[in-house]
Amino acid sequence: MLIPLFQGVLHQDAKPEVWQSLLDRQGRVRDYVAVLGLELVLDEAEGYAYLRQREPEAGEPELPRLVRRRQLSFPVSLLLALLRKRLAEHDATAGEPRLVLSREEIVDLVRVFMPDTANEARLMERIDSHIRRVEELGFLRRLKHEEDAFEVRRILKAFVDAQWLGTFEERLAAYRQHLEGEAE
Repeated sequence: MLIPLFQGVLHQDAKPEVWQSLLDRQGRVRDYVAVLGLELVLDEAEGYAYLRQREPEAGEPELPRLVRRRQLSFPVSLLLALLRKRLAEHDATAGEPRLVLSREEIVDLVRVFMPDTANEARLMERIDSHIRRVEELGFLRRLKHEEDAFEVRRILKAFVDAQWLGTFEERLAAYRQHLEGEAE
């Protein structure tokens, strides 16, 4: 049951037997990974679990990173922020726990923020590559029977929180200021 956690996020619906085993042994798993400088993040309500690097306490030496940090491009960060906002809106209004969006809905979310271009095919190609990247990161899951439909994975709420959105908003403001400075 540890191997799926070391490989990435464990989703309850993807591996129900491993999920149940993790729930039954979560105390031992927490103790085991703590020795490695990791902590288990388990959200039973949302149905996901993952490992993250434990922050060192005051006076404690910092351990080497076992969990990689990923640098995200601006369009991918933007897409994550927009999906997180859409998930929050969905949670506030809909009774359905899953948020499913079509490729066109995702494109419409992002298109507003992309630079105008005469080459529509190239723009769609770029947006599709950003969607694939978010899918690789595990925040979107393509539905099996509907090729152009994606489920927004609930783990997005854990990674794109208020602090992340605040930092992103600050960077976006600095980017706007930079663009306005170039225009003058």
